[in-house]
Amino acid sequence: MKHPSEPVPAAAPETAPDAVDQSRRRFLISATTVLGAVGVASAAVPFIGSMNPSRKAVAAGSPVDIDISKIKPAELITVLWRHKPAWVLRRTSEQLSILPGMDPVLKDPHNRQPQQPPGMPTGVYQYWRSIQKEYLVLIGICTHLGCIPDYVPQPGGSLGPSWKGGFHCPCHGSMYDFAGRVLVGSPAPLNLPVPPYYYLKPTVIRVGALKGGKEENWTPAIW
Repeated sequence: MKHPSEPVPAAAPETAPDAVDQSRRRFLISATTVLGAVGVASAAVPFIGSMNPSRKAVAAGSPVDIDISKIKPAELITVLWRHKPAWVLRRTSEQLSILPGMDPVLKDPHNRQPQQPPGMPTGVYQYWRSIQKEYLVLIGICTHLGCIPDYVPQPGGSLGPSWKGGFHCPCHGSMYDFAGRVLVGSPAPLNLPVPPYYYLKPTVIRVGALKGGKEENWTPAIW
């Protein structure tokens, strides 16, 4: 029996309801982190897979074949070549008829600047800038500061009564005719580039080389 004067031992403190064993806490944190990482990785698989380069992207530095059989008159299509927009425009007879009379308002009507491969045809090519008159092949990058021009086939309109149709750059107002030749007064110094190309067969154009693989590495004075 204890003497009344002896101190009573203090009772052991009760564990607070919200106290968590540190080792358990570390375990829970580690487990949560691992499971979270697994979940993120699982969710990321489709996204990462979608970032893998497509076959088209892999081929962007090589010649590209374009089926022109379904292009309608006055229609412009765009494909990727060397990560640049390659245009094919199927010109109408009305659009072609405008070109020979454009000389007085063009900076380089006869294509003296190296904006087309040296192996391209000569003669009337100066007006059409194409192997076959009907189909125009261009790189759709303005030679001013690299914007992408709009295809504006309608004459007049907001571009003024002298506008006969062609390509208009929305960035700084450069204008080009239906052959991609730059108009006087435009900030762009040169015509739109014509890439090396040839007809693989009557309905397929190969953009990126001339026949025999020539001029595959050609570049213009300005893209």
